Amino acid sequence: MENIHALIENVERVIVGKRPVIELACVAILCKGHILLEDVPGTGKTMLARALARSIRVDMKRLQCTPDLLPSDITGVAVYNQKSADFEFRPGPVFTQLLLADEINRATPRAQSALLECMEEFHVSVDGQSYELPKLFTVMATQNPIDMAGTHALPEAQLDRFFIRLHMGYPNLDQEIKILAAQAQTHPIETLQPVTSEAQILAARAEVKNVYISPDVAAYIVGIGAASRKHADLRLGASPRATLALARAAQGLAYLRGQAFVTPDLVKQIAPAVLEHRLLVRPQAAVLGRSGGEILAEILGQLPPPVV
Repeated sequence: MENIHALIENVERVIVGKRPVIELACVAILCKGHILLEDVPGTGKTMLARALARSIRVDMKRLQCTPDLLPSDITGVAVYNQKSADFEFRPGPVFTQLLLADEINRATPRAQSALLECMEEFHVSVDGQSYELPKLFTVMATQNPIDMAGTHALPEAQLDRFFIRLHMGYPNLDQEIKILAAQAQTHPIETLQPVTSEAQILAARAEVKNVYISPDVAAYIVGIGAASRKHADLRLGASPRATLALARAAQGLAYLRGQAFVTPDLVKQIAPAVLEHRLLVRPQAAVLGRSGGEILAEILGQLPPPVV
């Protein structure tokens, strides 16, 4: 656990004043989940990915999503080798530990679909052959929710594959002053040193699975998902994949807090980041200003947590 806290503190040297966001990003990595970073430009989304990759000492590849991006530009392509008179596979950028899909909503649905199998099954199928991805494979995708010109909204099937959605947000005045001072001569990312390794992260993943979830807390987690499916203002509630993600995220957060078991408070704390982007509000409710976050808060407020 100490190496995870060292990882968080190391990333904080680059991403100032965003410890809760860094913690949740680490929870996603510990739970073998993918991260959707949604915020306006210039808030540090790309820098967070770079800082995590440098701190863990793993390979990171950046995929700049554009309208002309092809699925083969992501997964790779079979190329004919004249010397061997055979086709050989040239791996795409997806073959890495940390894939930064920058502005993912600027890619066409055809290109976006190339990530579906990778994110769910952790392998790539090309020309009838299956290729395994690295064990630590994690997608960190960014998107700008303001500038929607020339973008393609992520389909619900792909949103459901993102373990967690995070918002960076603007720094406060004191934090922004610290950012200016830290970058007066050089950027902190240039001198950032690794503090943990892929092997240590994989070992921590195994420890997270041992965090205990009591039957009552498990029923509470399932109850949140069931309530979202029955809510009158939601056209699409939380899927079973979302319920599993919420349970795993609560285990990851408990591990980060040094707890051996999951409490209802931890479930309520992490539920918005795990579930909000998976909820689809009915048009008539959206017209009235209702949002997935507001409805989820209503569900959490009405559903009594178990006493542990």
